[in-house]
Amino acid sequence: MPDLVHALACRPLTASAVAEFIGLPAEPKVPDEVVEEVVRQRGWSWEHYLVCDALVTGHGHVLCSEIYVPFGHAGTRLFLVFGEVYPVEAHDDEMHNGPWLFPIMDAWQKQPGWNATRPATVEDCEGVLTRAAQVVTMCLGAAPERMIVSDAAIVTGPAMTHRIWRTPTHALILGPHGNNGPYGYLTHLQLSYTPLACGPDLPPERDEDALQRWITTHVDW
Repeated sequence: MPDLVHALACRPLTASAVAEFIGLPAEPKVPDEVVEEVVRQRGWSWEHYLVCDALVTGHGHVLCSEIYVPFGHAGTRLFLVFGEVYPVEAHDDEMHNGPWLFPIMDAWQKQPGWNATRPATVEDCEGVLTRAAQVVTMCLGAAPERMIVSDAAIVTGPAMTHRIWRTPTHALILGPHGNNGPYGYLTHLQLSYTPLACGPDLPPERDEDALQRWITTHVDW
């Protein structure tokens, strides 16, 4: 029997969304006094409920920056959420968290272009990640350097596949990540873009413990 999750909401990644995302650090810096205007001109909007202090891009994904404003900061970590998962919790058979977590999942599902599956399976989540990986591979012209099924950086829920690419300056990590806001029981499906200064050298493929630490170092802040 497949492993279940209570709910999955997602909006698929597109090549244009990925290209825009990985181009953000190279853009000109935006002075504080015109940030609001730039956000409006791009067709973006601020988001403070699904992810605190985040933005919704014109492609409909949720973007979070380590320093709040994502434009032109090459040394800043970014992540782009294209899926949200409510995992089955091992010690919550009576669904005590359901009354407040399902409405949050409703809010993800109601975002333009998002869809939902309830209940869903871990295989459904892996399918979303696989399709996203195909888009990233197409954009970068290279397959991921590493793939590992792990629960690195997940607060709760099942292990899923992380995939890692590197550019000359950044690491791109596609996979699950704990929602570190007030909704720690949920899991993002996200693409992270992190300066390689956090740790440029990838551990050997056989050293899974070191690879999980490398992932956590890059995607957590």
